[in-house]
Amino acid sequence: MCSDSKFGTEVLGIDDYSLSLAKKYISSGELVAFPTETVYGLGANATDGAAIKKIFAAKGRPQDNPLIVHLHKDYDVDKLVEVEYDYVYKLREKFLPGPLTMVYKSKGIVSKVATCGLETVGIRIPRSEAAQKFLRAVDMPIAAPSANVSKHTSPVTAAHVFDDLSGKIPLILDGGKCDGGIESTVLDVTHEVPVILRSGLITCEMIKEAVGECEYSDGSDKKVRSPGTKYAHYMPRSETALYRRDDIKGAQEAYDEAVKSGKRAYFMCDEEIGKLLHGNILNLGKTAEEIASNLYYRLLEGEKIADIIIAFDVETGSDIDTGIMNRLEKACKRAD
Repeated sequence: MCSDSKFGTEVLGIDDYSLSLAKKYISSGELVAFPTETVYGLGANATDGAAIKKIFAAKGRPQDNPLIVHLHKDYDVDKLVEVEYDYVYKLREKFLPGPLTMVYKSKGIVSKVATCGLETVGIRIPRSEAAQKFLRAVDMPIAAPSANVSKHTSPVTAAHVFDDLSGKIPLILDGGKCDGGIESTVLDVTHEVPVILRSGLITCEMIKEAVGECEYSDGSDKKVRSPGTKYAHYMPRSETALYRRDDIKGAQEAYDEAVKSGKRAYFMCDEEIGKLLHGNILNLGKTAEEIASNLYYRLLEGEKIADIIIAFDVETGSDIDTGIMNRLEKACKRAD
């Protein structure tokens, strides 16, 4: 247990006491940060518009950026949404609980503050046992974006949440480091063919294998139907530069020039690229799963020790690369 007595933000391990406290806060219209398998979420009662407004205020989040609603695995999803196509049930059976958010037509029970006035709502059932304990304890729909200041790198530890939101929320439930590391795939299921609005750990190929068809959004919808698609996101507080994998020379020259000018410089890359570089390295790992798990952790580590993070594109051959690059492109300024 730790706390900031000046502001009253507590960080507590997940047990009967902290869960009862979390339920008390949520039931009274306050916010609680909690872990999922992807990142930490900042939760409020999804049917309480006043409580949800506190999320937008705490994060400094744009008012047209909708929130995902989280449920425990035994909650009756169909109380909240309309299911129009049978493939939805196949997706639920295959991937839930897990890092998949499905966007449905809403029945209007979830506050329109959470949906930003849309007639649709994104629903997620996390795989994380820590998240399930929290969601079972409160036993209500929980609207929750990532538990960080808007545009900053998403948090994957309770300490990351505390760094951003201390004094703004009463409680952070500490479930350790999140193992997924990038946010859920967001899938629009209001069409005959499911459409990916935001890439993540559940890939297009996985969805095709389950239900036969899947498409990516063409970006033509002017309304923000999914978080993470319109605004700058995931950015560390260090200067960044994103290089292509075949530009080792250019990245090394930029690193050497930064060091020469007195800056603390770090490369951030996978193991393969790291073997070709000379200097400090934030190692993302080898596989797509490892890189996804480590991406935000390394960005947040880097902002504390580096003036500039020189990152590289990721190409492991996995479909998960799409989700990783989505985050890297938003987090880092392209060098070329």
